[in-house]
Amino acid sequence: MGKEKPEKQNRTNKILHNLIPPDKWKFPVIILLGIFFGIAFHVFYISNAISYVSDDPKTCINCHVMNPQYVTWQRGSHGRVATCNDCHVPQDNIFRTYLFKAQDGMRHATMFTFRLEPQVIQIKQAGKDAVQENCIRCHNNLIHPISLRAINNRGVENQHEGYCWDCHRETPHGRVNSLSSTPYAQVPSQRQIAPKWLMEYTESKNAIEFKNKKGN
Repeated sequence: MGKEKPEKQNRTNKILHNLIPPDKWKFPVIILLGIFFGIAFHVFYISNAISYVSDDPKTCINCHVMNPQYVTWQRGSHGRVATCNDCHVPQDNIFRTYLFKAQDGMRHATMFTFRLEPQVIQIKQAGKDAVQENCIRCHNNLIHPISLRAINNRGVENQHEGYCWDCHRETPHGRVNSLSSTPYAQVPSQRQIAPKWLMEYTESKNAIEFKNKKGN
């Protein structure tokens, strides 16, 4: 036991020694690390990344292309009783919940960053499965075979499989979901990304340039 500890310490010291750059490279490495972490922090800040671990529906309009989905949810019946995550994220256990959010969020971030989003956003298969699970979770008492028979007048043996929205087409986002379907809808304003002092400086500089051009 006594010999193992010095060996582990030596191994750790070797790893640390290999990570430390030579003296002539220390300053450039510090500068590069500062630039890297500065950019990473700025991206983290402007993307409002911390909001994605919450259940706040406003998170979904960090990217403005989701405005139609936000507005139709907010004005619909589900806007009073459920958040976006209640429907679109698995709720059976916390590990699956955050794994799904991480995978879906990475795909969304990639699509919106590189402007690859389609005019009409279509839900993927994993999203369909999650929504269907949550429809059943919340409306379990309505999909019992006896309840279904009372609704559609079919026998228990004649019930067929399908998604809930095969019938409930309007719930909760309506039928038209293109980027231009709700052009005048009022949504919460986006958080200002640029610092206040920079905005004021830019505005004052533009005002001076405009005044000089007008004077000439």
